[in-house]
Amino acid sequence: MSLRQYLTSRVFFAQMLAAMAIFAIIAYLFFHWITYTTNHGQEITVPDLGKLSVEQAEEKLDALDLDYIILDTVDFKPEFPKLTIVEQEPKAGAKVKEGRKIYIKINASKYTMVVVPDLIEKTYRQAVPTLEAVGLKEGTITYKPYLGKDMVLEIRMNGKKIKAGDKVLKSSKIDLVLGDGKVVFDDTTIDSTAVDSTDIMPVDE
Repeated sequence: MSLRQYLTSRVFFAQMLAAMAIFAIIAYLFFHWITYTTNHGQEITVPDLGKLSVEQAEEKLDALDLDYIILDTVDFKPEFPKLTIVEQEPKAGAKVKEGRKIYIKINASKYTMVVVPDLIEKTYRQAVPTLEAVGLKEGTITYKPYLGKDMVLEIRMNGKKIKAGDKVLKSSKIDLVLGDGKVVFDDTTIDSTAVDSTDIMPVDE
């Protein structure tokens, strides 16, 4: 059989069709493999891990083929259960690929201890920002007779007198005893208005 006859024979066309089919199958499998190994077009929505324990978050992330890393423990936040997740990165709803690590921060188990600042003889307007700066809160305000108005005379917590340098739980309420600004005279004080001018003896020349 000549070459021309072979090229126009059914055998040639059958072989061509078989070769094209094999090539198409190989191409399909190759591109499917590439897509699978590179996760092309596949994205995972990051779940909301807020208020979940580490164990609950791990179970949720494992189901999505995601991983996590604990970055830090933050100061206790009362709106979150203790030892639960308060922050995450990427945020919930973000699109990521399989195997992506989610960075999380955990709520502390309780408030940390802070040192009571020195407020004695400071004014009320100075005392409140000083308390807030260390994470304490203003409690009950009471007054007692004292020359300096709104001057801090005592600091108390839960009815007990405390002093600068004592350690209390962060976010505790500190009660302030302030001066009322009224001068208090004792019994020996002489009221000049009560002395009559006629009682003054003249001085002999």
